[in-house]
Amino acid sequence: MPALRAVDEAFLALPLSALTDAALTRAVDLGCEHADLRVERIRTQTISLRDARPESFTDGEDLGLAVRVVHEGTWGFAAGVVLTAAEAVRLAEEAVAVAQVAAALNRDRVELAPEPVYADVTYVSAYDVDPFTVPDAEKSGLLTELSEQLLAADGVEHVQAACMLVKEQKYYADTAGTRTTQQRVRIHPDFTALTVDRATGSFESMRTLAPPAGRGWEYLTGTGWDWRTELAEIPELLREKTKAPSVTAGRYDLVVDPSNLWLTIHESIGHATELDRALGYEAAYAGTSFATPDLLGTLQYGSPLMNVTGDRTALHGLSSVGWDDEGVAAQQWDIVRDGVLVGYQVDRNMARLQGMERSNGCSFADSPGHVPVQRMANVSLQPAPDGPSTEDVIAGVERGVYVVGDKSWSIDMQRYNFQFTGQRFYRIEGGRLAGQLRDVAYQATTTDFWGSMRVVGGPQTYVLGGAFNCGKAQPGQTAAVSHGCPTALFENVTILNTVEEAGR
Repeated sequence: MPALRAVDEAFLALPLSALTDAALTRAVDLGCEHADLRVERIRTQTISLRDARPESFTDGEDLGLAVRVVHEGTWGFAAGVVLTAAEAVRLAEEAVAVAQVAAALNRDRVELAPEPVYADVTYVSAYDVDPFTVPDAEKSGLLTELSEQLLAADGVEHVQAACMLVKEQKYYADTAGTRTTQQRVRIHPDFTALTVDRATGSFESMRTLAPPAGRGWEYLTGTGWDWRTELAEIPELLREKTKAPSVTAGRYDLVVDPSNLWLTIHESIGHATELDRALGYEAAYAGTSFATPDLLGTLQYGSPLMNVTGDRTALHGLSSVGWDDEGVAAQQWDIVRDGVLVGYQVDRNMARLQGMERSNGCSFADSPGHVPVQRMANVSLQPAPDGPSTEDVIAGVERGVYVVGDKSWSIDMQRYNFQFTGQRFYRIEGGRLAGQLRDVAYQATTTDFWGSMRVVGGPQTYVLGGAFNCGKAQPGQTAAVSHGCPTALFENVTILNTVEEAGR
């Protein structure tokens, strides 16, 4: 656990103990089997520039408290923004009233899987520079400088730059005696270059590959990513892309870079192995999953080279925590082992439904005004311990395609049939890259795709990708999540020509 940073004194100065005593005492008096309280402060800042000029600058804060109860086997929830003991009592009473009304609709009695008590524990994520202590002018100035570097290159007509910053502070307490205080910082910088063909009016764009990260402002100044080198390379790559031939549709061996594969993992494994979804709880909104619980331990998800973990502890992971929003300690566990489905992502009630001894800590609410739901861990494909480099993976391919960077994607409601594109595609001939291609998408079913994985890269190819905006639940919530993976080779994959598919 990182020890260099401390939770801000301003958050610790809030009346956390008084709110806890008031809410939980009242919940117990009203006969609740379980009750918990969250106090959260979430600060977000987004800086956006177009052509090195300010476009927007937003700065917001969400501060509030929430009380959740289990009363006669039914959930109840209430939230507010007034941080007083009287309000905490009122919210506890309101949560119980909600549970009493909801009891008539409840078919499954809520029972939480056991978890040890953690009294007065603290977690702070791994970052060096709190971005909210950096002057706004300094942050805007660096984004402007980097935008100008890209905009000055030949052929670059426009540059869009953005940086989103989040500091999340969360206090949790429950009737079992757990008390956790946490502070997490994350950052998502992004630069996109656009070129226009004046003769035809056609255009192409290219975005930086740098993933969002559980880091501070140091990420944009060179710790964890070499921004200036990547920005210097984009103009030539973009020029090459505009001149690249359109792909010939067919079957190819596909080498997928981590900058693209993370999203395929997110959509075809991450969502598919959320237990609430597999049980049908998300069917009315986000869909279900082909990976149903009756297949646990037998479903051949992919090739024997496929080993996927859920992880709430990964260094700089966007979904990494000390404890989840039910007081469960962060863990790592197997989801797919040797190609077989062996685990799910669960919260405490879902763990009980699955007959598990303990939750693996996947409960999360994106604000004090939302009830915690089961959310995604950092779901990652593990590298082969002695696996090859990306160059060596490509060298083993006679005729294929290499994909770099994520772009658009499409997947069905059971997380089974999908189609993905990318930022850049390269033709592979005789084990060497032979120039870029355009209009490429790859298509498969989840089990066919992962079953075709024939080479898994080594640790030197492993990158932690991810996103800030994974959506779920009604009312909708968003969560940040990372997905690590190495470079991997998939044999005989269907490659589509997107222009032909569009009928143009």
